[in-house]
Amino acid sequence: MLLLLWLVLCLVAVSLILLFPVLWRRDIYRRYSGWRLVACPENQQPAAVSMDGRHAAATGMHGLPDLRLCDCTRWPGRSGCDRACLSQAVQAEPYTPGEVRVATKRIYHLPIVLAAFATWCLGAIWHAQYAFRGRWMDALGLTRAQVKQAVWWNSPHLLTLAVCLLFAYGVGWLLTVCHRKGVLQGILMAVLLCGAVVATNWYGIAGLPHNLLLIEAGYIVLAVLTVGGIVGGLYDKLVLPSQ
Repeated sequence: MLLLLWLVLCLVAVSLILLFPVLWRRDIYRRYSGWRLVACPENQQPAAVSMDGRHAAATGMHGLPDLRLCDCTRWPGRSGCDRACLSQAVQAEPYTPGEVRVATKRIYHLPIVLAAFATWCLGAIWHAQYAFRGRWMDALGLTRAQVKQAVWWNSPHLLTLAVCLLFAYGVGWLLTVCHRKGVLQGILMAVLLCGAVVATNWYGIAGLPHNLLLIEAGYIVLAVLTVGGIVGGLYDKLVLPSQ
């Protein structure tokens, strides 16, 4: 009984200790999140900007928060600006709907198509005769005639390309929703999405032959790095600057 009481007291004490940092972080997030109306230093026209509330909350726990912009109504066409409006955004209150039109988040298709095509080409090389096709055939119990016949069919190629394209669009969607970009962020989103897919289909995957799992695991790692790097790295690069 005393041991149970001691455990309950320890749990309450730890909860109280963690409560203050959680509330502090929540207050920082609310203070710096949301869209702000500013006058763009480039053309002195109204624009709406959004600060990265999550980053501010994470860095504000150890001192002054590191403030940065994560979105603007003039991006991605003007995403290379010097962010001179940040000081205005800090002082401004979250704008009320109707002050300025905020466009819905867009997914840019060209980086996604490039990532899917690169991943599909990587898969063709990975499963080629001079790479892992022999081991792959042995793991599945297929003959060379069966594999040669499947190669000439269009359906396997189209299905593989569709899977690569769907995965690339999933990574692009996660980057758009989370207001993230860059190679590392793209790889992180690709890893999270791949982990979710693997966890959802784990019972079916676990029943595959061990040699086949090793071959496909190597390709999946390369595919995740390729898709994440291309989609994240080219997230707002292949966009024409707005006039």
